[in-house]
Amino acid sequence: MPLTIINSFASWVLKQRIHQIELFVKYPNEVQEELLMNLIKAAENTIVGKEFDYSSINSYATFAERIPVSTYEELQPLIERTRKGEQNVFWETPIKWFAKSSGTTNAKSKFIPVSYEALEDCHYKGSKDLLCMYLNNNENSEMFLGKSLRLGGSSQIYEDNDTFFGDLSAILIENMPIWAEFSSTPNSKTSLMSNWETKLPAIINEVKNENVTSFAGVPSWMLVLMNKLLEETGKGNLLEVWPNLEVYFHGGVNFEPYREQYQKILPKKDFKYYEIYNASEGFFAIQDLNDSNDLLLMLDYGIFYEFIPMDTFGTPNQKIVRLSEVELFKNYAIVITTNSGLWRYLIGDTVRFTSLNPYRIRVTGRTKHHINVFGEELMVENTDQALAKACQITGAEMVDYTVAPIFMKDKDKGAHEWIIEFKKKPEDVALFQKALDETLQSLNSDYEAKRYNNMTLNPLVVNIARENLFYDWLKDKDKLGGQHKIPRLSNQRDYLEQLKDMQVIVNQ
Repeated sequence: MPLTIINSFASWVLKQRIHQIELFVKYPNEVQEELLMNLIKAAENTIVGKEFDYSSINSYATFAERIPVSTYEELQPLIERTRKGEQNVFWETPIKWFAKSSGTTNAKSKFIPVSYEALEDCHYKGSKDLLCMYLNNNENSEMFLGKSLRLGGSSQIYEDNDTFFGDLSAILIENMPIWAEFSSTPNSKTSLMSNWETKLPAIINEVKNENVTSFAGVPSWMLVLMNKLLEETGKGNLLEVWPNLEVYFHGGVNFEPYREQYQKILPKKDFKYYEIYNASEGFFAIQDLNDSNDLLLMLDYGIFYEFIPMDTFGTPNQKIVRLSEVELFKNYAIVITTNSGLWRYLIGDTVRFTSLNPYRIRVTGRTKHHINVFGEELMVENTDQALAKACQITGAEMVDYTVAPIFMKDKDKGAHEWIIEFKKKPEDVALFQKALDETLQSLNSDYEAKRYNNMTLNPLVVNIARENLFYDWLKDKDKLGGQHKIPRLSNQRDYLEQLKDMQVIVNQ
């Protein structure tokens, strides 16, 4: 079958989904309410369903009153029972797959259940919807005439008690339909290689001669791959390697600190960037418009959403609201109930709504990744934006960073201490530091108030990291590649002190 026919057919199939998306956009709260009742009914005869008498729950109010909000640690005993082969514990259909997720913040791994329904009706559906929206907005796209370069995790699949676990990306690759394998590069064997340092050259060797029209992955690690590819091929930019490249699908970390670096290696005015928000627990939101920073919350993926305002999070006054009660531009922690049997699960991410009709969000950080030692309520979204602005002003290019508080001692005031690794260092570090501090104040009124006349906080301190510091730190923790991310903000100094011990060589 000629590729042009394949492209046209794929476009037609994917666009059939548009009217279903329009339905939940028009009736968001009704769709969510019906979805919740279906999830409850499906789990009536599970161990959890019987414990909380799901058969008698007929409203959101009863559900919210009866089912507690849970962290992973609280759900772990039930998950472990299923990992050992016991079924019908928290979901009606057999769960054989577990997404192993540990990030960089906790040495202890999490094993997130992934049901068949979650694979088909959430993760794969999200991937198809991403393409659907992109094609709907870009009718002349020729993306399907080439291949999509994927950069997933670095874990293989492991078997334990007739159940399987690995990175979510490995699970998706292992279960994906055959047509997706033909349209992707590198092949599954290369994609699932465990060792990042041998995987990187293997990917480059395989993809450099393909007709790549799109690529997908975490911006920080993808940038490492792309820079290495240019170095290996001797080309000046990615369009010299792949002239038909048209879109980058990204997620996992905020894109803003990396945007200028991507624009340098992708000097094409109409090149598209599309953001997604997915995790081991589910596929949540997709950029639905060209040139937008907002993500459409997907409401028919078998996930019921609730939200905790961050100004009450973790306090005796903590309150939980459903979608119909959220407010614009307020930070919320996300609580999800899913078709993998996660009931009122606190995922650990924070978002704010930029639109209520339709419901669009931006990811602002993590419940554990913020700094509020002095009442400054600093979020990752603030630091990412401020860093991007400071780099723009000074011509610097950032690789990675982390921030921690300098605690008050005796008569000394507090401050924030940064470690930043640069690909291109600022020529004027004092100007960079000033731009960073002033931009943070313009973005965050609480931080501005604490910085006013150095009343509570002294000016921030910037440490310039040696080359490869963050890479070496992740390597030391066996967390190179794929989905692993640097913890940006912390209320403690643990990460920062570990990095300083690994020799930050320039202090300013």
